[in-house]
Amino acid sequence: MKAVLIREFGDPDGLEVVDVPVPPPAPGQVRITTEAIGVGGVDAVIRRGTLAAYGFREGHLLGSEVAGTVSALGEGVDASWKGRRVWAFTGLSGGYAEHAVASVADVLALPDGLTGVDAVALGGSGVVAHFALDRARLAPGETVLVRGAAGSIGITAVQLAARGGAGAVAVTTSSAERGARLRDLGATHVLDRSGDGGSDALPGFDVVIDVVAGPGLPGFLDRLNPGGRYVAVGVVGGQPPADFGMRLMDGFRRSLSFATFSSDTVPGPDRQAVRAAQFAEAAKGGLRTVVHRTLPLDQAALAHRDMDEGRVFGRVVLTP
Repeated sequence: MKAVLIREFGDPDGLEVVDVPVPPPAPGQVRITTEAIGVGGVDAVIRRGTLAAYGFREGHLLGSEVAGTVSALGEGVDASWKGRRVWAFTGLSGGYAEHAVASVADVLALPDGLTGVDAVALGGSGVVAHFALDRARLAPGETVLVRGAAGSIGITAVQLAARGGAGAVAVTTSSAERGARLRDLGATHVLDRSGDGGSDALPGFDVVIDVVAGPGLPGFLDRLNPGGRYVAVGVVGGQPPADFGMRLMDGFRRSLSFATFSSDTVPGPDRQAVRAAQFAEAAKGGLRTVVHRTLPLDQAALAHRDMDEGRVFGRVVLTP
């Protein structure tokens, strides 16, 4: 089968299309013939070699979420899964391929009316957005800033915050055109990447959901209101400065809090329950997915180049 792996860490040209054997499903797994493959920010971070210290090596087959049809079952898997259209989490590898395997516990049947492309635009990111807002204890009437709102996590967080009754939903983004699109999704205030919004800026925020991190993170800690909560859900802009915690200590009397959030810490059944509800909402048009564009699997390097150059609004999806 055709697959895409990291031949060399670094820029997107280090990705290589290869032929590899079709993977057999292990006990408790299913094999999926893929129809849509999500391209996420974590894929780019792995590709650059940023996470090499965590065991990722050159030769790694990228991809963590796919949608398609179950074509084979491992030992112990209920026969009713065979032939069903599903979304699946493949771990942090194995998704950029014509066939992928996943634990049946990480597989969810797709509702009628939801395409595979829309499923991978929402499946992983929607759960992160939901539980990040929950971790932040965002209450109706409070103000929230979504930093890095043009990606799939940010787009879903904007919608969920607006639907949840936030008093204001601010976003950072790179252009007026993107700001207009985010307003259409529920944003009420648009700031540039530095947090400058001119007359549109709020003096502070009760909650910040940050997909970016990077060197600019400490400046956004300063924007928290007293009692404010900051939740970092990604590092697409790189790691923050090593001493960023000093900003929290400098604001000691304002009772600020900072947390990281990974959906890995949420029990699997809870993730799946939220994901199923979001899929049902998306199928009915109540929760909107945004797909930047779809590309053939063998153009994965182009998808990564789009991400690296900041051209993506929503999610890029690969199709075999």
